[in-house]
Amino acid sequence: MADERDLQEAVARFVRAFGLHQPDQTPCGQPVPVSEAHALGELARDGALRQSELAHRLKLEKSTTSRLVTQLINRGWAERVPAPGDGRGRLVLLTEQGALAAARLAEARAQRFSAVLDRVPAAERADVLRALTILTEAIDDT
Repeated sequence: MADERDLQEAVARFVRAFGLHQPDQTPCGQPVPVSEAHALGELARDGALRQSELAHRLKLEKSTTSRLVTQLINRGWAERVPAPGDGRGRLVLLTEQGALAAARLAEARAQRFSAVLDRVPAAERADVLRALTILTEAIDDT
């Protein structure tokens, strides 16, 4: 029966195999820090977001998210704009360059995940996805 050491080792192997331990490039090999790639993905999917909402989605502290947004702005990929109907509120949204960067990342991610999925036997794909879902939910509950 598997114990916490088995899980720890399996997760560590997955992190290394997928390249998640390399913070300055995405697992799909793009030269973008992983946190920036995730932020671009959230903003590309849902449009302008409050910085606090972005922090919540990325599971990052507000100060970390603030630095992250500043990095995106410095790259020319995002901007802060006033929130409609809220004099003090600000939204983060992608610039045209940011949308292009997000699209490139999405394409690279799709190719990487397709290649990985092709290597999983078809009869086991649903089990793999279910196991990842169960593991993610267990982590989210802690």
